[in-house]
Amino acid sequence: MAVKLRLKMAGRRHRAFFRLGVFDSRDSRDGRAIEELGFYDPVTKDPAKRVSLKKERIEYWLSTGAQPTDTVLDLLKQNGIAVKPGKTEASA
Repeated sequence: MAVKLRLKMAGRRHRAFFRLGVFDSRDSRDGRAIEELGFYDPVTKDPAKRVSLKKERIEYWLSTGAQPTDTVLDLLKQNGIAVKPGKTEASA
């Protein structure tokens, strides 16, 4: 099973909110997550409340071979979570 770290859209029109989760790559964008790993709220003014991540669980899933999407990869880098160069989707 190919596993990906990606965002799941929630919220409402003009007030988007995203949940970061682990998904089977064959599931739909807003389908059932294997595990929820945090959230991203791009509309929030306070940068400290914009992103909340479970760092240990994200590192666990990356170590088992989960592939982050490009947007998730950017979020992880901004929050100091190291992603090994050979493990990214962009390099594959």
